[in-house]
Amino acid sequence: MYRRILGPVYVNEKKNWSILTNTEIYAVVKKPTIRDKRLNRLRWFGHVERMEENRIPKKVLYMNLETTRLRGRPRNGWQDEMREDGRLVGGKGWKERVYNREEWKKLLRRARNHRILRMPME
Repeated sequence: MYRRILGPVYVNEKKNWSILTNTEIYAVVKKPTIRDKRLNRLRWFGHVERMEENRIPKKVLYMNLETTRLRGRPRNGWQDEMREDGRLVGGKGWKERVYNREEWKKLLRRARNHRILRMPME
């Protein structure tokens, strides 16, 4: 959407029009990238997962709502996305690493620095 709003840009050196790249768009718009949102979601998940069982956020995280779904392919839910992001960041045993706070923080820092969670078209 932002690419369409900002439109093409005229480049004097090349004397032609060009389309902005994702990084240029995010620099102009100053909104968090998809990767940042995914890392924030993982960070929040680690926080809630370490909570005591009787806390409301943890109950809500694992709550199963009895609703009917639309026809067709089921959409990915929040937990499905978490599972995929966690697997990308921490491999097979990612969920056990959540309980060691320092190791979890180091894992998320490494994911941010090494760009493990790639954005589409990046």
